[in-house]
Amino acid sequence: MSFFSDVERDLVVQARHQPAQDVVALDLVAHNGRDLPAWTPGSHIDLRLGDGLVRQYSLCSDPADRATWRVAVLREDGGRGGSVAAHQVEVGQRVRVRGPRNHFAFETGPGEPVVLLAGGIGVTAVHAMARAAAAAGADWSLHYAGRSAATMAFAGELVALDPARVHLYRSDLGERLDLEGMLAGWPAGTRLFACGPRRMMDVVERVGADWPAGQLCTEHFVAREYGDPVWPEPFEVELALSGQTVVVPPGRSVLDVLDEAGVLVPSSCREGTCGTCETPVLDGEVEHRDSVLTPSEKADSLSMMVCVSRAAGPRIVLDL
Repeated sequence: MSFFSDVERDLVVQARHQPAQDVVALDLVAHNGRDLPAWTPGSHIDLRLGDGLVRQYSLCSDPADRATWRVAVLREDGGRGGSVAAHQVEVGQRVRVRGPRNHFAFETGPGEPVVLLAGGIGVTAVHAMARAAAAAGADWSLHYAGRSAATMAFAGELVALDPARVHLYRSDLGERLDLEGMLAGWPAGTRLFACGPRRMMDVVERVGADWPAGQLCTEHFVAREYGDPVWPEPFEVELALSGQTVVVPPGRSVLDVLDEAGVLVPSSCREGTCGTCETPVLDGEVEHRDSVLTPSEKADSLSMMVCVSRAAGPRIVLDL
């Protein structure tokens, strides 16, 4: 079950530290010392970083600590500018935050075995899950792959939770995580939560494509790649609440056309990874091109991410 909050608030950077090479961790607190809203493992927040930059970062602190939210950001100089801006945030600075939201909820049944899989900075998405599993006495394990000890954020504190359950794979030592072998013959009833680079996630989702619904849970930091849309022609989008109809031409997103028409739809990443622009669908076939909805949610087509997903035919109706 996903959790959403669109509330925005100003928080103060209480501390910053470097848990790994090129990674900065920011501890955020309320300026008046009050408790922050409760959140669940797998949640993320939006950070407004100035000049129109809004980026999503997983909460990787302890959910039981209501005083502090922590995010950790890998600097990517060749990226879109968000990570560089986050690395320039200073202690004492106020930052605008929206959320938390959770599309990657850590939900397990009683006694259900859990495996957490992380690659690189993807560890931030499963960090709180490991804490929760350890605190609950669950049957869990974590497999965490990275380039070297210097680049693997939070590895030490995760190992400290239970050294027998946390497995590190350092490529500089020739240690490789055999995903194909690990996932082959995956035991029924074992739930996998995975977050990592595109190559890792492609393998996970290919191998897990035929698993029972809910057994594989994934989080993507990078947008999926899709080919040409299945409906290459313009299509109509009817807005049920206002009665307005707009036409989305090839090469433009539903969100862009709605923005141009003055229709307010909250948005952030504009690449189908954050879930901010999720909009209810009342009628019509949708080609889902996001990295948020589960396969069953896409099959139901009760909502769509209007930043990337499109109509699979000449017309759709949205609850706007």
